[in-house]
Amino acid sequence: MVTVLGSQVLKVINESTNQNAAVKRIEFVGPSVGADLAQTGAMALMAALLSILVYVGFRFEWRLAAGVVIALAHDVIITLGILSLFHIEIDLTIVASLMSVIGYSLNDSIVVSDRIRENFRKIRRGTPYEIFNVSLTQTLHRTLITSGTTLMVILMLYLFGGRTVLEGFSLTMLIGVSIGTASSIYVASALALKLGMKREHMLQQKVEKEGADQPSILP
Repeated sequence: MVTVLGSQVLKVINESTNQNAAVKRIEFVGPSVGADLAQTGAMALMAALLSILVYVGFRFEWRLAAGVVIALAHDVIITLGILSLFHIEIDLTIVASLMSVIGYSLNDSIVVSDRIRENFRKIRRGTPYEIFNVSLTQTLHRTLITSGTTLMVILMLYLFGGRTVLEGFSLTMLIGVSIGTASSIYVASALALKLGMKREHMLQQKVEKEGADQPSILP
């Protein structure tokens, strides 16, 4: 059965194309389906953040991992807030772009964390604050150049991609990458420092072999 709105749309199409169009099927997306999509998207984001927490905690140290994950959640929440402020519908395309933002921000945070660990091992004299400051200064140029070129590409996609699905994707990426660039520099490392990050947390612990403390029996 064709609804009244469907009949009007069908009439406009037939008048504009001079063809006998027909409605093959009508589908409705109810509130329950929309709620399922929202729940699935939220679960995907949470799973991504938990996986990142485990990986970074194993790769570096739990204080850095906590700072990185909180910074990523910060990126997602602020991006969603800006989209909601402009009444932009959150669909699966937006969720996919948020996942891309998480991946991009994670890449920047990993670079900064790796430099922090390297400097803790190289610079013997210096407070944790000084080590963090030197590490951020060394990676700042790389972060700005990489993010700047990425934002230029996304901006071109937004301006010339047309009013398609790419518009929501590129807009979300523009907002998310901008926020993620700042958070990878100022949020993740600052949180790790607040959690009490010290030099000994980043140094490899020496494991003594069994019997190493016993005197040699050889003359």
